[in-house]
Amino acid sequence: MLKSLQIKNYVLIRDLDISFRPGFSVLTGQTGAGKSIILGAIDMLMGQRAEGRAIAEGEDKCSVEGHFDITGYGMRDLFDENGLDYDEADTIFRREVMRSGKSRAFINDTPVSLATLRSIGSHLIDIHSQHQNLLLGTESFQTGILDSIAGNEGLLAEYRDAYSRYRQCISTLEKLRQEYEESRREQDYLQFQSDEIDKAALTDGEQQELEEEQSMLSHAEDIRTALIEAMDSLSGDAAGATDSLRRALQAMRQAARNLPSAESLAERLESCLIEIRDIDSEASRLEDQASVNPERLEEVTERLDLIYSLERKHHCDTVGELIGYAGSLKDKLDRLESCQDETAELEKQSEALLKEVKRLAGQLSESRRKAARTAGASVVQMLVPLGIPNARFEIETAVKDSFDMSGADSVHFLFSANQGSQMQELSAIASGGELSRVMLAVKYLLAGTCDLPTIIFDEIDTGVSGAIAEKMALMMRGMCAEGRQVIAISHLPQIAAKSDTHYLVYKEEGEESTHTYITELDKEQRITETARMMSGATITDAAMDNARALIYN
Repeated sequence: MLKSLQIKNYVLIRDLDISFRPGFSVLTGQTGAGKSIILGAIDMLMGQRAEGRAIAEGEDKCSVEGHFDITGYGMRDLFDENGLDYDEADTIFRREVMRSGKSRAFINDTPVSLATLRSIGSHLIDIHSQHQNLLLGTESFQTGILDSIAGNEGLLAEYRDAYSRYRQCISTLEKLRQEYEESRREQDYLQFQSDEIDKAALTDGEQQELEEEQSMLSHAEDIRTALIEAMDSLSGDAAGATDSLRRALQAMRQAARNLPSAESLAERLESCLIEIRDIDSEASRLEDQASVNPERLEEVTERLDLIYSLERKHHCDTVGELIGYAGSLKDKLDRLESCQDETAELEKQSEALLKEVKRLAGQLSESRRKAARTAGASVVQMLVPLGIPNARFEIETAVKDSFDMSGADSVHFLFSANQGSQMQELSAIASGGELSRVMLAVKYLLAGTCDLPTIIFDEIDTGVSGAIAEKMALMMRGMCAEGRQVIAISHLPQIAAKSDTHYLVYKEEGEESTHTYITELDKEQRITETARMMSGATITDAAMDNARALIYN
């Protein structure tokens, strides 16, 4: 149950701290006093969307904090799954919203995402707003109600998991088939390209070697002439460098006999002589290689032309890139061959998953049919004392030809308030007051199947009055069995009179600001407020007597 609520700087509320009691509580107050503001703060606490404009004028942030007692509801696993501390006697939710629109959420002082706040909050409080009366006419909402009555939470989760896996398998299969068709259309061209590159028998680094050889063969005569000239300068008979260095070395060694420090110079000259002789030998070898060979030049040029042609064709800059591209072509061709095997395997998987989806959908359908029969009769039994004696209500289920995330069923709430009239869609035929009573009956059924500590009704009494309102109040009190807490926001004295605890929401207007407050009423205050609800601003003695009778009878 909701033990207490602290609201700071939210719309017209500056600082509100209110404790709530077990059983049936009612919040009343004049129109515009701020009842909807308090409900909005609770919505924000439960993870609903909040904006910076909800912050009170002149403040940077607003906050809402709620303390809950969830003893006996077995929620430890839910908290453990989310890595949260568990204190069933005092579970604390807190939400802060900044002027910028950013927000923070905490459960037991641990930061959590809004999704986690909403998920766990949905196990603590069910808030019935007037908007739900409108949702009652939508098929998805009706299906959700039927599943809750049927206790299909586990089965529905299992179905949705299977359906999601089936849809993922089908999506993958469709992409694979598309890929196969696209690849199959270009298979011949891919094979031609691969064969063409394979036939060239390329090797990495080949292009650079061929380009160097082509340059050498193209300028063989010039190369030989230059090398011969160089060798003649190094070792020619007419004062070549080799002879000059040899004579210099002999002279330096002669000097070293009497001048030891000249020995190092002799060693350096000897090294130079050795290097010059080696250069001369290497130049001779190169001169032998640089022979004019038109046949080889033609072969090299043809090979390079082939390489250049393949590079241009496949938008590559090097032979290495061509070899890599050839590998990718082979991968595509191999992929094309494996596509058929993968497609066959995925088709088997999809068939198996579809079978599982159909099985689980069938179980959901059967469960819904059973729940629909009993729920329809139960709603009718509750509508009779609520002032619709000739009510007929049925939950119609039909199996569709297709599947979606909710299964394969079409669910419709059919209703008739008058004897002899044909049942039609609830949203098309029911008045506002009838919708309110049907919704209360449905919520009563849900309360018996869902372990919810707290249920909040926001003007569930719309469109009703008098004795019918009193019957609705007694029904809400009946929902408090097994420790459940019910809180109703109401404008009817008949409902307020049957509450265990009565809270008054009011606002005070100053010269520059207006603030909303809430207070728990004592016995006399409760009689006065009930009388005001009955007679308006002028409270007569008769109204006070009627209020006492309404509360204590």
